[in-house]
This record gives sequence, C-alpha cells and structure tokens, in this order.
Amino acid sequence: MSNLGVTLDTGPALVVSTRKGLFFLQPKSRKHTAPMQGSSDWQLSNPVFLGHIINHALLDPRDGRTLLAAARTGHLGPTVFRSLDAGNSWQEADRPPAFDKAQPGEKARVVSHTFWLSPGHASEPGVWYAGSSPQALWVSEDSGATWGSVRGFNDHPEYEARTEDPQAGTPDGPIMHSILIDPRDSRHMYLGLSGGGIYETLDKGETWNPLNQGMASPIAEAVAPGESMETPHGSIAWQETGPQHDPHCVQMHQQNPDVLYQQNHCGIYRLERPNTTWERIGNNMPTDVGDIGFVMGVHPRDSDTCWVFPMDGTDVWPRTCPGGKPAVFSTRDGGNTWARQNRGLPERAWFTVKRQCMAVSSADPAGVYFGTTCGELWGSENEGDSWYCLAAHLPEIYAVEAVEIQ
Repeated sequence: MSNLGVTLDTGPALVVSTRKGLFFLQPKSRKHTAPMQGSSDWQLSNPVFLGHIINHALLDPRDGRTLLAAARTGHLGPTVFRSLDAGNSWQEADRPPAFDKAQPGEKARVVSHTFWLSPGHASEPGVWYAGSSPQALWVSEDSGATWGSVRGFNDHPEYEARTEDPQAGTPDGPIMHSILIDPRDSRHMYLGLSGGGIYETLDKGETWNPLNQGMASPIAEAVAPGESMETPHGSIAWQETGPQHDPHCVQMHQQNPDVLYQQNHCGIYRLERPNTTWERIGNNMPTDVGDIGFVMGVHPRDSDTCWVFPMDGTDVWPRTCPGGKPAVFSTRDGGNTWARQNRGLPERAWFTVKRQCMAVSSADPAGVYFGTTCGELWGSENEGDSWYCLAAHLPEIYAVEAVEIQ
C-alpha cells in the first residue's frame, strides 16, 4: 500500500505522531537570525495517514531521509509504514511485527500495536528495532520492510514472569519502549517494559538481565486513599523482576552513554554505569510538585542536564499538571537541584504529556519541545527559559521527535 506524503525541506523538523495521523513542522525561515517566538514562525504540514493512529514516527539519523511510522489502522490493523524519500511517499512493510502461530498447547500472542521505533547502531545501516504490545522486541535489517522476532527476549522461558499480562495494568496494554543502543557497541542495548522494568543485553539480544536495583515499585494490592503505593527498594516485598516495575521513559546520553535517566511511575532516577543501582534524583524536586510524570528529555551535549514534565500522582492519579499549573523542570547538575521553567506557558491548564511527547534538538542552544493530549505543541529555543505554542488544535499527540532532514 502506498500513501501520499509531504514535501519537506532539508534542515530541522519536528515529527508529530497523533491519534489521527502524522504531522511535520518546520521553521518557515531557513536562517535563524532571531529566536522563533510562535506558531507563525513554523509551517505545519498536511496530515499523512489521516484518521489512523500513529504511535511513533522517527527519522533515521544515519541517512537523514528514511522515516518509519508505527501505525494502528482501521482496516490493516497494526503495521509499520516507511518512507525512503523524507516523507514524500510511503509504503507498508511487507512483513510487519507478528508473533509465530501458536503451537498446540501454547498461549497465542497477537500484536496489538507497535509502540516504539529505534534506529540501529551507526555501523549497521538499515537495522531498526521496534517494541510492541504485548511486550516484544522486533528487528528489521532492511529499513523496516520486514521484521523478525528477537527470540532471546520474546521466547525466553521466564517471559511471562518478566512481562505484564495483556489483560491488566498499563492503559491500552503493556508496552515495550525506550529501546536504547549503546553508540560504542551495537551488541549493548537497553529496553523498558511498562510494566516489567528495565533490561540490558550485552550480546545483541540473545540474553537479558534486569536492571532495576534502587527503583521503588507500585504495590499490586489495593491501598487505602492517601497511603503510599510504593514498595521501596530493600523492603521484604520488593523484587527485581516482574510487572510491578513501571519505567515510563528511559534516556541514554549519546555523548556519555554511561549516563542513563529514567522517569518512572515512582519517581525520577539517574544511573551512571558501571553502577547498577539507580539513584532517585526526584527526591530533590519541590515537595508540592513531586517527581511523577511520563517524559524525560536529555541535553545533547551536557550529560548533567535533563528536563521533565511533572504530573499529579496523588490520590486518583489524575495525570495532569500539579495544581493546574503547567511547568517543565530542569536540572543542570545531574538531579541535585531543579529549576521551574514555565515562562510563556499558561498560568492555568491541565496538560497531560505522554511518555514519547518530549523531544530535544541538537541545536546550540538546544530546542526543547513537548506535545499534549489536547493537541498543543509547545517549544523553547533557549533550553526551557521561555516557551511558546508552535501549533494548536491538533489531534491527541502521541509522540514528538526533533530531527534533521538531509
């Protein structure tokens, strides 16, 4: 199947995946002689795949031209589309991610949707990875045309103990996300499971080990209103494997890949390898804000700088800005201190920002962008010091990526 696409200029672009299609934004001016201040400075494309859910779309940074989009369509079901000409034309994958047919006595698994896409190592052009619901890892060696199972994870004897039951837990189904490839070693990878925790492989996916030490986890049993829902690391009830762990987003610093950041269901964490115990740097956030949220963005050059978008995690877990006061928080010292960054944001708004909806550009200073479920796209060209609305009235935003078209 082919699909009419868009014509994109070379240079910076934002790839915006939504509940009703895929959009692109580019600066109207190719010359950045003055800071961009609002939606009038950006050109919004027509939608691609209008009416279809696009969970995630991403440009391949190795060639600057190949785009992949993970779609859940009304008639084709879950699939992956790809463009080899920077979005001008699209084709459906010949073989999208799909489980083998169950043998007699086996439990059948069916892909509900592909949730996450990650380009492979710089030394492996054409290699991509994908995470799905139910939780499984897939690999393509032909730029997304065909996909195969990474059996070291998907067929592991302890698969059911490590992952979350598709009928319980995470809204819209358990997902695999945050597939991270070490830029120094194509065999070294991380992935996140909601729920299930974080796993690491040193042999390109043949074997996997949990990396959840130091993380609190939600208690599965019901608790009374106002009581803690966390099982602290070290308690009798704490276990390293299992669906009780719920990392929402994990990021690796590309220039210092020993540094990992994580926005978890139970706080904000940092890990510096070779250590294996996460540090809850969210304990340093203001107590009236807390450290609950979904997104995590890291600075392209400074491994001590990251951004989060806190959301209300009290009582019924409304998943909106605490007190209806939206703000991004940043740290410049690895989480020891945090600064509120809300200049230009609405004084009162109940934004929800999903786990794939913050992006950080490679510009200097770095651009920071986030999208909301109410269809607003916000940006900062000065690393969060001030914000402006790039686009409004879009469909519910599922993912945002900052890319460079070649």
